[in-house]
Amino acid sequence: MKVTEHLLRADKTLLSFEILPPLKGKSVKNIYDVLDPLMEFKPAFINVTYHRSEYIYKKRGDERFDKVFIRKRPGTVGICAAIQFKYKIDSVAHIICGGFTKEETEDALIDLSYLGIDNVLLLRGDASKNERDFIPEAGGHSHAVDLVRQVVDMNHGKYLEEDSIQGNKTDFNIGVAGYPEKHFESPNLKSDLKHLKQKVDAGADYIVTQMFFDNAKYFSFVERCRAEGIHVPIIPGIKPITAASQVHSIPRTFHVDIPEALIDAVEQASDADAVRKAGVAWCIEQSRELVQKGAPCIHYYTMGNVEAMRAIVREVF
Repeated sequence: MKVTEHLLRADKTLLSFEILPPLKGKSVKNIYDVLDPLMEFKPAFINVTYHRSEYIYKKRGDERFDKVFIRKRPGTVGICAAIQFKYKIDSVAHIICGGFTKEETEDALIDLSYLGIDNVLLLRGDASKNERDFIPEAGGHSHAVDLVRQVVDMNHGKYLEEDSIQGNKTDFNIGVAGYPEKHFESPNLKSDLKHLKQKVDAGADYIVTQMFFDNAKYFSFVERCRAEGIHVPIIPGIKPITAASQVHSIPRTFHVDIPEALIDAVEQASDADAVRKAGVAWCIEQSRELVQKGAPCIHYYTMGNVEAMRAIVREVF
């Protein structure tokens, strides 16, 4: 079932989880160890992130260096298929611009279609760790809106080799990212909303937000989207603080604000367990308010924190 069908049929706020593929060399059991304890809460769907390749320089015997590309977390397509097979729950594959050509993107989408995975979340992705700014792959896309257009084309039976292929029409439900505190590269929120509307106008079916810790920013974001003519469902994405270091690392990595009250609660915690409890309590209150005010679904960024997720969802759902 498509994400938007889940939302349309629901008479209450749904929940979903997002997971990372295991590091290369690890087993799919790592995924099951995260998801098994969460299945009792009956998530509507599970998102699986995609990770671009990175490059490192390896020294050769002649004192020169080779540029070597590695992908630390492969397996998104296979994990999505494994989730649907094992749990009979819809999976959502993330597809990114960074590190992929248009042809590689098309091949991944064909594989997903063959496997009966008809939900995708389309993202530009981050810059490579070795680069300050995002640089697209040669022959790849520069922006998420270009990914949206490619998937919409495939949904209409149009493939890259359109002159030689009479294409089967795929049936992907398309999600895109939204930023309640704006994307860090946008000069202001209005400009960011303009780009978001372009993605929706190009064919995106729903929006999932970047994490936030202040619900007022989500509610304001939804209002501004509606004022801009964006009327697709907007799913809030949240996660709990589970370590004191995160009050510094999360803003630096994800470009979001941490409310003063949450920082105070973390700083006043006596030990690591107290920090985790403070973060979980904050996320519970966030979740309750989102449910009370009619959010269509709450999307939890699990980051492998199974016990924190269980503690939150048990209190809310």
